[in-house]
Amino acid sequence: MSVLLIFPGRDPKIWVDAIKEQQPNVKLYVYPEEHNPEEITYAVTWKHPKGIFNKYSNLKVIASIGAGVDHIISDPEIPKKALITRIIDEQLTLDMSTFVLGLVLDKIRNISIHHGEKIWNPKAYSTAKEEKIGVMGLGVLGKAAAINLSKNGFEVSGWSKSQKQIEGVNTYHGQNGLNDFLKNTSILICLLPLTSETECILNKELFEKLPKGAYIINVARGEHLVEYDLLEMLDNGQLSGASLDVFRTEPLPEEHPFWKHPKVHISPHIASTTNPKQVAHQLMENYLRLKERKPLRNIVNLKKEY
Repeated sequence: MSVLLIFPGRDPKIWVDAIKEQQPNVKLYVYPEEHNPEEITYAVTWKHPKGIFNKYSNLKVIASIGAGVDHIISDPEIPKKALITRIIDEQLTLDMSTFVLGLVLDKIRNISIHHGEKIWNPKAYSTAKEEKIGVMGLGVLGKAAAINLSKNGFEVSGWSKSQKQIEGVNTYHGQNGLNDFLKNTSILICLLPLTSETECILNKELFEKLPKGAYIINVARGEHLVEYDLLEMLDNGQLSGASLDVFRTEPLPEEHPFWKHPKVHISPHIASTTNPKQVAHQLMENYLRLKERKPLRNIVNLKKEY
């Protein structure tokens, strides 16, 4: 039972070192170094080349190194018998919730605007009690972000596919609850998983259901956003601005209109990043569970796509 790491465009050394620290005797290969495909039972990956897993006839597990698995399940040639797992990490969750809080505070206190203008032009700011925060997606990351915002004095609502109950957060669910959720949201935060149902959900139709002057924060996936719908809504005043940490193409091309738009604030996909030393134990725990024929942790529900 061997492990294969597939990280195109990344230096895998830090992952090799972290995994070897957890399991010094594990037989480990790094794609594309030479190896016997029949040996591989466990693959650890991020944005693998599509179709590559076809040649691994004994593959039992495909493990994402992050909380998201859209980069795996979007591959139509994933072996049907392979389980897919993801990372659930307290530090990742904390990093995301503090980053989201930072973006909200940046918006209501005009911090980036004042930095960008380079002139002495104080602008009135709003307070937590004046804003109505809406978090789309109440999984591990969304729930933590919503609770953190609530604890910092914001009125917070959350929307999810299925019903959730979170102390201090007004919750809505399903298509029937979406309109009520949106009309009561002045700052909309997307923390949805990327699925066939949520792709392009941040679109003109949705933006028009928000109060005029609402603000958008997307820290989930670039594919959630219809980019030119956002630009249209910013230009006609329906939306007052947007903070974007994720994009359809990363790095964001130099010629992309987001770079020059005065109402768009860009960060380079830094909301939360996986620390190999933090999560290698999760990967190796599941590897040992596979060897011992025990149930794996953090298995993805392929019907839900997360």
